[in-house]
Amino acid sequence: MDIRDFSYQGSSAQIVFGRGALSRAAEVIAALGCQRVLVLSTPQQAEDAERLSSALGPLSVGVFAKAVMHTPVGTTEEALRVMRSSGADCTLAFGGGSTVGLGKAIAYRLDTPQIAIPTTYAGSEATPILGQTQGGEKTTLRDNAVLPEAVIYDPELSQDLPYAMTLTSGLNAMAHAAEALYAKDRNPMSTLMAVEGLRAFVTALPVLKQTPRDMAARAGALYGAWLCGTVLGQVGMSLHHKLCHVLGGSFDLPHAQTHAIVLPHAIRFNEVAAGAELAPLAAMLGRASAGEGLYDFAKDLGSPLALRDIGLAETDLDRAAEIATRNAYWNPRQIDRDRIRALLDAAWRGERPRG
Repeated sequence: MDIRDFSYQGSSAQIVFGRGALSRAAEVIAALGCQRVLVLSTPQQAEDAERLSSALGPLSVGVFAKAVMHTPVGTTEEALRVMRSSGADCTLAFGGGSTVGLGKAIAYRLDTPQIAIPTTYAGSEATPILGQTQGGEKTTLRDNAVLPEAVIYDPELSQDLPYAMTLTSGLNAMAHAAEALYAKDRNPMSTLMAVEGLRAFVTALPVLKQTPRDMAARAGALYGAWLCGTVLGQVGMSLHHKLCHVLGGSFDLPHAQTHAIVLPHAIRFNEVAAGAELAPLAAMLGRASAGEGLYDFAKDLGSPLALRDIGLAETDLDRAAEIATRNAYWNPRQIDRDRIRALLDAAWRGERPRG
């Protein structure tokens, strides 16, 4: 076995995983030395967030239920005003990537502790990465200050997650691990976690299509989300994530659906240069090509396949390709505007990915 040189740093976050783990929220808050927590959520999950706030009793100063996709700076600034006026000394983000992103944005500015309780599989809670939008563009930063101090994973919280959201959220998480397989700074541990995370979703998602409340499959998917998110926080990402940040930040496309649609195309594109690294993924999907296998996997499970179906206009493709190739970034295969334009065209039409 030929082991390449590598550097590895594990996560400092406390992970609490298991059925009923939500009941340990007060214990986790106290362990951080905090006494006044602001609960964060989206408007859609406000009712659940209010119940959690009530359960926390005097530990909670209330709920800020205005988190939205892509973490607009304006929303963060409004939440900061609530933090200061309430005297909150930490945040608890209850929900998916939008809510977790808001918690990170607050922590980045105030350096307050944060706890994440994810109810989807995006994996943002396991990373020191923050994506924010302002002026129509999305920027990303990496800083240990935005890594939650604690994450509570309770499979029961995702039991009623609609299947459509389950699927796209799961494919979003798989994207982190797929790109980790060929990351420039990958290491043996990141590769092991990426393969294990991918396998967890390849196993769990077909079961959840048939029986969405299957608790073993819910736990398996949440386990996969933790692994895939952790890998995202440890190694660099490439073409797939760049494209999704462009499409989400500049064209306001829904986050998880965008990842689900672009993933097979970006992986097939990079497979030309990273076929050996992607071979474990191809094998678990039962295909010669990882990119084509991902497309078939997503299609069989009923995932959206075309960017045109989630709001991208054909006239936007040229601009998207231009933004995605404006600044240089590492990728295993050379990137140029014409190739990326062709990739986006295939994803816009929902066609089988091109090599």
